[in-house]
Amino acid sequence: MTNKFNRRSTLQLLAAGAASTALPFFGAGRANAAVTALKQSIAEQAAKDKGLAEFYRGRGFEPIFVGRSDGRRRNALLKAFASAQDHGLPEARYGGGELKALFKKRLDARSAGQVEIMAAQRMLQYADDMRSGAINPRKVDSTIVIDVARYDRASTLDAFAGSNPSSFLKKLSPRSPEYLRLQKEKIRLEKLIGRGGWGPKVQAKSLKLGQSDGAVVQLRNRLIAMGYMRRSASKTYDAKLQNGVAQFQVKHGLNPDGIAGKGTLAEINKQAPDRLAQIIVAMERQRWNNRALGKKYVWVNIPDYHVDIMENGKSTFRSRVVVGKNTSDRRTPEFSDTMEFMVINPSWYVPRSIVTKEYLPLMQKNPNAQNQLQIIGSNGKPVSRSAVNFRQYNEKTFPYSMKQPPSKGNALGLVKFMFPNKYNIYLHDTPAKKLFGRETRAYSHGCVRVHKPFEFAYALLSAQERDPESFFKKMLGTGKERTVNLAKPLPVHLSYYTAWVDAKGRANYRRDVYNRDAKIFAALQAAGVSLRAAKG
Repeated sequence: MTNKFNRRSTLQLLAAGAASTALPFFGAGRANAAVTALKQSIAEQAAKDKGLAEFYRGRGFEPIFVGRSDGRRRNALLKAFASAQDHGLPEARYGGGELKALFKKRLDARSAGQVEIMAAQRMLQYADDMRSGAINPRKVDSTIVIDVARYDRASTLDAFAGSNPSSFLKKLSPRSPEYLRLQKEKIRLEKLIGRGGWGPKVQAKSLKLGQSDGAVVQLRNRLIAMGYMRRSASKTYDAKLQNGVAQFQVKHGLNPDGIAGKGTLAEINKQAPDRLAQIIVAMERQRWNNRALGKKYVWVNIPDYHVDIMENGKSTFRSRVVVGKNTSDRRTPEFSDTMEFMVINPSWYVPRSIVTKEYLPLMQKNPNAQNQLQIIGSNGKPVSRSAVNFRQYNEKTFPYSMKQPPSKGNALGLVKFMFPNKYNIYLHDTPAKKLFGRETRAYSHGCVRVHKPFEFAYALLSAQERDPESFFKKMLGTGKERTVNLAKPLPVHLSYYTAWVDAKGRANYRRDVYNRDAKIFAALQAAGVSLRAAKG
């Protein structure tokens, strides 16, 4: 929501307050006329907002901010606004300085009512930003389709009015350990920036074991500043430096070969403000996902190229994955759903977009192209290719679908894991195993390919089968398509974190493969979020 009171309105109220001879705030001891006038003003201002009207009507239009006994609430609110930047939120959006000045003024009843509603609206804006994020993710990127929790405005004000104000405001932010670790890392980076960061960048294209020059010293010094090495005066790329580079690579999702190649140096040369921006975006994502993920759930982090089964906060299964290619029609979306079943020996029902955009042009040139796929008529039965004149159709008029029967060469491999959704996204096996050996693994049409699909299946089935491996292999051995329902469906979260802090307090960073973080941070900056340096 946006504040109903702009700067001009605020200045008018300040001017009115300066000229007023009315009482500063209204308490039980004031004249009935003054109290009635204040309530009337609150009623008029609140009428423009359904949530505010409901709340104030329920308390007979008594104020919660401008009353004589409301000092604790005023102070708690102003203190919360002043600390908004600690959470990567736009402090200026809440106008704490303006409210503070207005709270000190002697205001007439009408102006006091306006200030009451202004404070309530800004408190609701702050609460919404803190619990659900400062920006709407769907307006930033159409592939971020997270269902962000929104809260009833009247209920929020009612809870605030009936609680310890400082405690209520502190508890608005996500309480997950992940969020708290990110916030701690944010503070650390701000102090680091205040001290000048990690020092000079490494001036080299590539460095490796045995080299000895000034760039090696720069590399060593930078890794020492980052905490990946102990202090050393050696000018040679020795085993200790190689190990430091490898440790850095692990925490940044790079191939840990200990060689400071072009890609590794690009990440090493990222400056502290770059990393701070990633942390702030990650905190915003935490607010978008500020809900219970489940005691046990499937977690895919797209830029990390991994899937985990998380149980009670710990990973009980982990595998590499391949995600959607970085093109407008293939990027894997961010959303949550529920995994309900797996299909062993699946058929691949080729998505319409692939049929018409990729395969139809090939078949127009050669009717036998992609001959591992069946042409399926409207009755659901296979149609002979010799009976189809592919050249007479275009992308809109092609009347057939395509299907690949179960086989080891099937595009979905030998098992797929289903959480039915309107985006037609799921996890599956693949015959293209070589891609899992690459550092960057964004190659699919949008679905998530799993490197260890059988082990993933065993882990999922362990909750319902005494011997999940034997059960799975028995189904697989039939060669026929088999659907196996999960006795306990699992939440699935397709996420996109380029920054997180592990339980040991070490920050991890990943490349922004879809450029989503860059767009999110630009939107946060437009909303008033800024990077800052801190003393210490």
